[in-house]
Amino acid sequence: MALKTFNPTSPGRRALVLIDRSELHKGRPEKSLVEGLTKSGGRGAGGRIAVRFRGGGAKRLYRKIDFKRRKFDAVGTVERLEYDPNRTAFIALITYDDGDKAYILAPQRLKAGDQVIAAEKADVKPGNAMPLRSMPIGTIIHNIEMKPEKGGQMARSAGSYAQLVGRDAGYAQIRLGSGELRMVLDGCMATVGAVSNSDHMNQNLGKAGRKRHMGFRPHVRGVAMNPIDHPHGGGEGRTSGGRHPVSPTGQPTKGRKTRKNKATDKFIIRSRHKAKKAR
Repeated sequence: MALKTFNPTSPGRRALVLIDRSELHKGRPEKSLVEGLTKSGGRGAGGRIAVRFRGGGAKRLYRKIDFKRRKFDAVGTVERLEYDPNRTAFIALITYDDGDKAYILAPQRLKAGDQVIAAEKADVKPGNAMPLRSMPIGTIIHNIEMKPEKGGQMARSAGSYAQLVGRDAGYAQIRLGSGELRMVLDGCMATVGAVSNSDHMNQNLGKAGRKRHMGFRPHVRGVAMNPIDHPHGGGEGRTSGGRHPVSPTGQPTKGRKTRKNKATDKFIIRSRHKAKKAR
């Protein structure tokens, strides 16, 4: 879908660049596939702020997305594409031959009336899902499982995709968007194609209020705070922080490696950091 620009009739519209959503469904979502969503305001179970600068925003309904795609050999017809406030990608409402309905992540080039299927072996076309062992090498994929039957966890955001680059000894080798090359069991499911709404990164909200509608509050720099609030806070006049950049809890940031799970290191063939240096 294309981008929309606007005449500068107000300061908020001057820089505004939005995604043209005219082809998406304009009504309410499928009632059987939504559930209520309560706001956390960034606070955890103890009532303390876990994620800063969250709160407010428009009320949302959570759309239940089928990330598992385990309804095998049932042909589904795309009824419509919809906007989903809970993610950056668009979603597609699928109606199966037996009358069941489900939401899936909409891949690029999927449109209303198309047919999709999940099977042990299916055609390589956007929206079809199958185990990695059944896919040809080189296929562009998204919504990839890390453990069989757990549901897709990788490459789910707008415009993202990975590539199946090899198979060896019961594992599939996948190149992710970050450049990381990793192995997952070849019984894991993945969906063909790249995720829709690749223009998401090019939109400009134009004004602070639009971000507030999304449930985000103003982001305050650590150096602008008091010492009680942040390790970079305090100092006479304006200061630069006086130390290497850290998070509010004192964790070094800006490039410090934080990976701790040694048990799964064996699945990473090439780290994203090494891939970045090689570029």
